[in-house]
Order: sequence, then structure tokens, then C-alpha cells
Amino acid sequence: MDSTTAKMHILIVDDHALFRESVARLLNAEPDFEVIADCSTTREALQVISSAHVDVVLLDFDLGQRTGFEFLTEAKRIGFEGKVLIVTAGVSEVEGAELMRQGGAGIFMKHSSAAALSQAIRQVLSGRVWFEQQYLRTMFDATPTEKRGERHPNSQLSERERRVLTYILEGLTNKQIADRLDISESSVKATLQQLFDKAGVRTRSQLVRVALEQYRSQL
Repeated sequence: MDSTTAKMHILIVDDHALFRESVARLLNAEPDFEVIADCSTTREALQVISSAHVDVVLLDFDLGQRTGFEFLTEAKRIGFEGKVLIVTAGVSEVEGAELMRQGGAGIFMKHSSAAALSQAIRQVLSGRVWFEQQYLRTMFDATPTEKRGERHPNSQLSERERRVLTYILEGLTNKQIADRLDISESSVKATLQQLFDKAGVRTRSQLVRVALEQYRSQL
């Protein structure tokens, strides 16, 4: 890696010291990662993101007496613009859907490998989302109907939009989606822009949150 390339700054938030320290060692061994802090509480984590540049937060959902919801709410309130990847031993499907609606960039299960964690971090930093695929369908099925926004007339997806959105939820790149659909990458980009316009969003993470609220019956 070019020595002039800026490293991606990572904050680990978990109430188990051994887990934090182990993950920090693993990630600091990557040439493009730097763990700038590890915290056990929401309060500490909010102080870090208020005073230092953080690209991605690895957030444990269960922080003892607190949960990841509190961090997401407060981080949004103070204007945090980085990504938040939920790293958890397990959350319910309804909790997972709510975490995504509140601004999570993905959900990573602690039983997965260190290599998968590095991949997940890079994926969310590139603007994509990360899900364990076996978890994604049950999360969609569990999204409470009353949480969804009211449909408006242009919310019906075309077949191509539906398929592109499905592949986005799988975390595929534009090129991978183009290969799956046997179309050009520019056509994928055009369809993605249509989805952004239809959903009133600008990023893939925002699109996933709208999909949880409005499009789950079409996927």
C-alpha cells in the first residue's frame, strides 16, 4: 500500500475488554486500518466521535444496561457522518430492522471470521451494506407493518428495479449486479439512480432503510 494513503479510522464499542483488544489487534494488522480507540460505554464513544475523525464505528448492540440504539440516536444528533456497523452475538429480526432504520450500515455476527469482518468494514466504507444473508430474509419478514411509511403512487418497483434492489441487499457491486443480470454496468447505475429518485435517498444505506419500510412485500 502507498505510504501516503490515509488509513481508515475505526472505533470499537463493546463492553467486553478481551473482545475489544483482540479485534483491535487484528484490525491494526491490516495496512489500511487504524483503530484509534476502543470504548466500553456509549458515553465514551460519543466523546471520541465528537473530538476525533472516525470513519467507521464497530458497535456492539448489547452494552450491559445500554443498547446500540442509544449510540445511534445520539451520534445522529451530534452530526456524526461516519458509518456504524453493528457487531453482535445476536439481535432479534425486529431489532435488526430498527437498527438499520436508525442509521446502521449493516449487521455483522460475532461468530464470523476476522477476514469477514475486514471485508464487512471495507464494504460499508465503500457505501454498500453488510448482512448475513440467512438473517436478511427473516429480518424483512419481521419488519412491523405499522413501522412502514405510507406508500405513495410511484413506490411500485419495476422488475429490473426489484432485481437490482435485491442484489444491493446482498451487498453486490454494480459490476457484479451487471454480470448477474447480463446488462451493462451503466444500465445498473441508471436503475440505481431510479431507485434513489423513487425512494428520495442518495446512498445505498439509505435505500436499504427505505426498502425495510416500503418495499419488503415486493422483494
